[in-house]
Amino acid sequence: MMNNSVNNQVHPFHLVDPSPWPLLASLSVSTLLGSSVFYFYGLLNSIFFVRLSLILTLSIMAIWWRDVVREATFEGQHTYFVEKSMRMGMVLFILSEVMLFFSFFWAFFYSSINPAMEIGSVWPPQGIEAPHFLSIPLLNTLILVLSGATITISHKRIVMGHRKTSLNFLYYTFYLGLFFLFFQYFEYGIASFSISDSIFGSCFYMATGFHGLHVFVGASFILVCLYRFSMFHFTRDNHFGYEACIWYWHFVDVVWLFLYYFVYWWGAASI
Repeated sequence: MMNNSVNNQVHPFHLVDPSPWPLLASLSVSTLLGSSVFYFYGLLNSIFFVRLSLILTLSIMAIWWRDVVREATFEGQHTYFVEKSMRMGMVLFILSEVMLFFSFFWAFFYSSINPAMEIGSVWPPQGIEAPHFLSIPLLNTLILVLSGATITISHKRIVMGHRKTSLNFLYYTFYLGLFFLFFQYFEYGIASFSISDSIFGSCFYMATGFHGLHVFVGASFILVCLYRFSMFHFTRDNHFGYEACIWYWHFVDVVWLFLYYFVYWWGAASI
């Protein structure tokens, strides 16, 4: 099948060639979800399928991203109109993520402002020792705020043409994201309650856990950008893939600030 560069295309849009990756990705993610449920219920040997489906999902992601980078960087398929639509798509994607976290906050406020009798009519529920907001949560807040500063400096530097400095600050952002994930894992390890401990545990782990997942995705996004930096794919005038990464990372930062104030500070105090 001839690609768009040699098929006498008269419009500026990118008609993607048939690809097996969307179908394979949906199958691998579905398998990952199903095997994870089996693992949570303690089925024998289910962890094997969790690991296998996770490896397949990550491999398909890498190959799919490779194809997109090839189309953008080497085939020149991402014209001005294509890039404009991709920017709008990224904005809509972030808005959909905002709605996801809005649902978590809605559940949290609904349960905390007017606690039910089943949890003692108090918040946090009786028997729940919530994490102190001046301990690990404050440290993670400082880490993410600092990472927001480093990735902004990195962006400013690439626009100025200082590629090496921009790359260094992007490395700092990546390591800060890993530090955040480590401290969140440590916080979960020493917590005195689990996701099954009343509505507080459910809201707490759903909100902070999904945020941790978004930090992991953002760190993976940054890792891809680091690779593309090393391959000289970005210039001072053409680096939308990196800009999309920056937008996503700032979204992660802002969501955490709300989580820190409402879940750790306001929500952990007796109401």
